[in-house]
Amino acid sequence: MTLNTRIEQVTERIVARSRDSRRRYLEMIAAAAVTRPRRSTLGCANQAHAFAGCGAEDKDALRDGDGPNIGIVTAYNDMLSAHQPLERFPELIRRAAREAGATAQVAGGVPAMCDGVTQGETGMELSLFSRDVIALATAVALSHQTFDAAVYLGVCDKIVPGLVIGALRFGHLPALFLPAGPMPSGLPNDEKARVRQLHAEGKVGRDALLRAESESYHSPGTCTFYGTANTNQMLMEIFGLHPPGSTFVNPGTPLRDAIVRETTRRAVAISMLGEACTPIGEVIDERAIVNGIVGLHATGGSTNHTLHLVAMSAAAGIRITWDDFADIAEVVPLLCRIYPNGKADVNHFHAAGGMGFLIGELLDAGLLHRDVRTVWGTGLEGYRAEPFLAEDGTVAWRPARRESGDDRVLRGADAPFQPTGGLKVLSGSLGRAVMKTSAIPDDRHVVEAAARVFESQEEVQRAFRAGELTGDFVAVVRHQGPRANGMPELHKLMPPLSALQDRGQRVALVTDGRLSGASGKVPAAIHVTPEALDGGPIARLRDGDVVRVDGATGRLDVLVDLAEFERCAPASPGYRSDLGVGRELFAPFRGTVSTADTGATIFPFG
Repeated sequence: MTLNTRIEQVTERIVARSRDSRRRYLEMIAAAAVTRPRRSTLGCANQAHAFAGCGAEDKDALRDGDGPNIGIVTAYNDMLSAHQPLERFPELIRRAAREAGATAQVAGGVPAMCDGVTQGETGMELSLFSRDVIALATAVALSHQTFDAAVYLGVCDKIVPGLVIGALRFGHLPALFLPAGPMPSGLPNDEKARVRQLHAEGKVGRDALLRAESESYHSPGTCTFYGTANTNQMLMEIFGLHPPGSTFVNPGTPLRDAIVRETTRRAVAISMLGEACTPIGEVIDERAIVNGIVGLHATGGSTNHTLHLVAMSAAAGIRITWDDFADIAEVVPLLCRIYPNGKADVNHFHAAGGMGFLIGELLDAGLLHRDVRTVWGTGLEGYRAEPFLAEDGTVAWRPARRESGDDRVLRGADAPFQPTGGLKVLSGSLGRAVMKTSAIPDDRHVVEAAARVFESQEEVQRAFRAGELTGDFVAVVRHQGPRANGMPELHKLMPPLSALQDRGQRVALVTDGRLSGASGKVPAAIHVTPEALDGGPIARLRDGDVVRVDGATGRLDVLVDLAEFERCAPASPGYRSDLGVGRELFAPFRGTVSTADTGATIFPFG
């Protein structure tokens, strides 16, 4: 199938825009590459420190052998359900490496916070910045320079993007990513959302809410809704950094363990010492990034990746913009209905055909670059596959299904749920923003109403409980951008706004903050840039100003006399504390962070 003209054009302009920065990047990783074990370039004392803690067999191999040494960078902790299964992975990797004539060591750990735990709490103000902390921690782990390839263990929201940024700055190293897989399905996501809304309305108590949440998030593994964590995993597979079809295999199963072992064998095969050496800096090129954006739109993925993909791309010397997202969205159909864009979860998606079917459909429609480099050495054609457990306990692959097993969840490109992608970029007199349209009813894509202006999500909740949010309105929640307070996800907004919408009011949200990757239902223009603290137009809005949020034409406007509007003084954020829960440690981040449309990152990649 011929590549879609729009996909080709966007790719070409990214290549042109990135020419100088990408060249510098490739020169950097080429200079770091060696053709003999990296550890052999270290002094004897350095080497002795590096393997002092190993067992005798690994110590002998590291001292005297010339086999590859695999570095493991792990986000394991046993508080996060998605990361708890990773506890067992290092030993599985070490054993598989020995069988393949190699060694493996845990190079380091990175922090892994859970937005589900911090939602609505002060700790959420550290969430976005944790991505760049993870990138820094990855660099520290790999700085020992004793590794010939790396395996990255991580799943959730900021963790995988942070690992990717760190891995790309060691782009000469081959790299594979290993998730834990999703937990089995629990309480259906739409039922969980229903109970949340009832609790917001005061119709059920905390006991009923906690029971519903516990039945939804009930075991080790990734949360099953299609939020940022599972969007991360989709991206790693469509980037070619996972083994084919392995993304949504449940944890604690023989198949998942076999995938860990086979991934290790592949890491050995593509290490810097092998003929199939596959540096991650060459896997992640302009074509791979475009493939990721296509996958984001086709699945109705997380809005957080309008930040993360920009930041990850920059780490590889690739410059993408929100315009690239917008232009690709116009030609990519929505092929998935996974909560919050539907009732199904990622287990249902996987059973209906999963990534193998999805990638095959996008390839056949000419929407993906098929001739990309992947860790599997097959191009994307090799990802039309699904893994299964062979009789000898190893993992094997068979062709992915060619027809969806459930067209309520997953469809072919010739019969999509909607003809364009699930994200929209808005521009207008209030700046630029992102809107997730895939979960919003068609008759709600445009809302024009008077603004109700708030400085926090708590103010919205208080107004809701007091019965003050009457009639149609656009809730404006500002001073939530990266410079103001780290751009938290504003989880507390959705239950009350959803309840008002269900009562028949036309409501929308405009904010320079973020929403969860699982947000939906209420039209929301988020990531507004320039943010209020930078003097963006959102800082000039007053109660009663008419705002139009138009997800159909991609506009975000205030419908007042613009000359008069410009004369309004920007509102100050009012009193807020930056002390407590470690927020004071992140003052340098708030002072240097870039804008939302440039990735909201502290790193000055160029």
